[in-house]
Amino acid sequence: MERLRFCLIGAGRAGMVHAKNIVFNVKGAELTAIIDMNEQQLRERGEELGVKSLFTNIDDALSKDLFDAVVIGAPIFTHHGYTIKCANAKKHIFCEKPMAVTAEEAKAMIDAAEQNNVKLQIAFMRRFDSLFQNAKDIIDSGALGEPIIIKSLARGPGLPSPWYYDVRKSNGLLAEILSHDFDSTRWFSGSEYRRVFAEAVNRKTPDIKKQYPDFYDNVVCTVRMQNEVIGTFDATCPADYGFDIRGEVVLSKGLIIIGELKEEAILTCDLKGAVQGNAFKSWRTRFRDAYIKEINSFIDAVLNDKSPLVTGKDGLAAVEVVVAANKSVKTGLPVELK
Repeated sequence: MERLRFCLIGAGRAGMVHAKNIVFNVKGAELTAIIDMNEQQLRERGEELGVKSLFTNIDDALSKDLFDAVVIGAPIFTHHGYTIKCANAKKHIFCEKPMAVTAEEAKAMIDAAEQNNVKLQIAFMRRFDSLFQNAKDIIDSGALGEPIIIKSLARGPGLPSPWYYDVRKSNGLLAEILSHDFDSTRWFSGSEYRRVFAEAVNRKTPDIKKQYPDFYDNVVCTVRMQNEVIGTFDATCPADYGFDIRGEVVLSKGLIIIGELKEEAILTCDLKGAVQGNAFKSWRTRFRDAYIKEINSFIDAVLNDKSPLVTGKDGLAAVEVVVAANKSVKTGLPVELK
């Protein structure tokens, strides 16, 4: 196999990032099919991407020999079903985060991929971002000693589609946004989660709370890893001022600060002392290169029969701590992980 043929499942925001990269920004791959239940969106995306094989359901698409791998960009509650069907059809799987709604679903996805000898990669793009990669390299080098405290914040300017409002289907902000923070903290610490405590409130979207009383738009977590690294996370969505991803790692011999709010490396200051700059407005902009690197990494894993750099087990670990954190929100108590 010289080129990997892809099918996009779910032509929404995240799916289109990956689809455009496959079509315009990577080598060794082509987009040959799209699946989306919204027929109007399906037609528009097909025309935009130059793809003629369009389907509204997975079974019709799998009945034809059109692709070798799928990008699953559909909502979280569909990931399990799509992954099982695609794995059983011997299709390699690149799955957006959050991996699944429950740990049981995530485990079944891993088992299906292993049983059918197909690759399964979870889309934690921060692992491919140069700033996060540099931080990981410094930590692993031991030059600054051992990690002690990890801090992470994630704030996004817009809400996902209405399916996200039902926390039973989406696992809420803890999954949709903080899945990345849970994964990068596990990656940096080199350890598994032991305990999580989370507090959540709805302060910005009272209209949504009327129909979905469990919905929250702000959350703060504290965590303890098995190797005694402790951490704090916070997330706000929607955060109208911009897309804001930053972190800190306090080590026994130093400090790493990751990321910044301003998009451009320029600030102005006038005679009144007013400082101005431009904040990131989109996750697509902040992690543009990381998205390209992660899909290239998946293509390389398939074409050269390598293990993906971000595996189903990494996705499972994030699902487990998200579920525990949501339980903590409901009970008001810390939750231990096995």
